[in-house]
Amino acid sequence: MKAASRAFPWIVFVLISGLMMSDYMSRQVLSAVFPLLKLEWGLSDSQLASLTSVVALIVGVLALPLSLLADRWGRVRSVVLMAVVWSVATLLSAAATSYGQMFGARLLLGFGEAAYASVGMAVMLSMFAPRLHASLSGAFMASTYFGSVIGVALGGIVADRFGWRSAFVFMAVVGLVLALILRMVVTEGRIDRNRADAPDVAATASSDSARAPLSSLFNNLSLMCVYIGGGLQLFVSGVLLVWLPSFFNRYYDMEASAAGLASSSFVLLIGAGMVLCGIGADRISRDNPARRWLAAVTYPAISLAALFIGFGLDTGPVQLVLIGIGAFFCSGAAGAVTAITASLTHPSIRASAFGVGTLSNNIFGLALGPLVVGFVSDRLGLLGALQWIPFAYVVAIVILLIGRRHYAGGLSKLAGLSLKP
Repeated sequence: MKAASRAFPWIVFVLISGLMMSDYMSRQVLSAVFPLLKLEWGLSDSQLASLTSVVALIVGVLALPLSLLADRWGRVRSVVLMAVVWSVATLLSAAATSYGQMFGARLLLGFGEAAYASVGMAVMLSMFAPRLHASLSGAFMASTYFGSVIGVALGGIVADRFGWRSAFVFMAVVGLVLALILRMVVTEGRIDRNRADAPDVAATASSDSARAPLSSLFNNLSLMCVYIGGGLQLFVSGVLLVWLPSFFNRYYDMEASAAGLASSSFVLLIGAGMVLCGIGADRISRDNPARRWLAAVTYPAISLAALFIGFGLDTGPVQLVLIGIGAFFCSGAAGAVTAITASLTHPSIRASAFGVGTLSNNIFGLALGPLVVGFVSDRLGLLGALQWIPFAYVVAIVILLIGRRHYAGGLSKLAGLSLKP
């Protein structure tokens, strides 16, 4: 047997994260061409919004079942196939000639993306020791924000120069090239030889390998708290992603393009915060992994204070600084939450566990947050809604603290699992 390579895990990390960026470039490029589609096809705002919402809906619904299939069929093969599917769907978007065709292409894109985050995360983390899990998880998840910014910015440039269809083609080519490179470089055998989490458990759970029961994903109280609390801690970042452009437009009198550019800088802060906060979580938990729980509740608390005070101030530099601090920490717990999830699940079904987490992230966080702000804004105004929405962190913190209290019991339950073929 060949010795494990020190470079290979980092190659996997770069390729998996690069594909995650490509995923969100393909998803968010649509936002850059909204005005062009509205003009060419005469679409309403609700129709435009549905082209975005259908992707999140499909991802939320299919994340868990497709993750379960990937755990059995093979994770590496699954991530390659998913990348090809969403890239082909992006090409079909470029060829669309009507709203109905574009809607169908976006539905297929959601199908391709549904389980990539969970399965890609499982592949990537299997290459590294647990002491790096929060850092790498934060960086991996931050790539979604970086990809969103690139997709909108680069998509707008390409659309202006070559037409909106070319923007979709460009994003599709990026995804297909990265999928091809991953297929050529990363194999199931190389993954097995370089595993760091549990060498005796194959990354692709074949029919004769030992597997943990799926019930272990749901009968562990500490793990359930991580799912729910982790999803709720993304509530605020979902709000900021959707509503910051409107905030700058309404309260700073910015034109749409300027408001979008200003919002992009705060999205980059969210991504940077996920990376650096994940590193911080690993640092403080180096001698005691349970300290990741401390990071998971501290980062949201900082964001809560900064955003509540910031949105309560008059417009100006001080307000922007506080909102920037809040944005930096608003998803900072994501890396710690993912690392805790990994520590509470058996490697053979870890992609499925991350699939449950993806479902929770969409239901309790990224999808619910913007919707709630819309309803509250109709009654209190957008600024009032943005000031009070961060208190959703209180619920997330309480749930995570309950999970911390039962963490030792959760680890004991994991250690006592009876594996089956």
